[in-house]
Amino acid sequence: MTVLKELSKGLFRENPVFVLMLGLCPTLAVSTSLANGLGMGITTTFVLVSSNLIISVTRKIFPHRIRIPCFIVIIATFVVIVERILSAYLPELNRQLGIFIPLIVVNCIILGRAEAFASRNSVIKSAADGLGMGLGFTIALLIISVIREALGSGKISGVDISTGFEPMTLMILPPGAFFTIGFILALKGLRKKKQKA
Repeated sequence: MTVLKELSKGLFRENPVFVLMLGLCPTLAVSTSLANGLGMGITTTFVLVSSNLIISVTRKIFPHRIRIPCFIVIIATFVVIVERILSAYLPELNRQLGIFIPLIVVNCIILGRAEAFASRNSVIKSAADGLGMGLGFTIALLIISVIREALGSGKISGVDISTGFEPMTLMILPPGAFFTIGFILALKGLRKKKQKA
């Protein structure tokens, strides 16, 4: 039951983007299309799960004073693996995501989960936590990406849906990301307010 709880908390109660407000830099930058959002979500989930597993296994080996640099080395190893795989098999996605793949190393979601959870819990719980947080991040990216791509270009994954409205280019520009996240958080706040009343 606790594994399921760890898995589900990242999806809803502690969603990295919509609740904890973490990982906003890549969220704002790469959520211009569904493909980019999915790519970033999957790569971040892979790094989260893998680094949580290794950090949980090795947590008693590292001296407390140097644990953060050790965590960064572990995370960087998995980021390099992801970057090489994308370069070899998905070069266009790798080009689209650009600098945000190497920046996964210092993504506050990953470092936060390493320090706050994986370094203090069992391997199974840490893997579930990483998967839950990664899926929560991916879902948030997909929601934001679909809204921005649909309103900004009138397409979703290349399928034209612009019948009846003129696409707003602003939505695929950086301000569009802020508007989208702000709108989603406002809706979430209204829903929470109605539940309390």
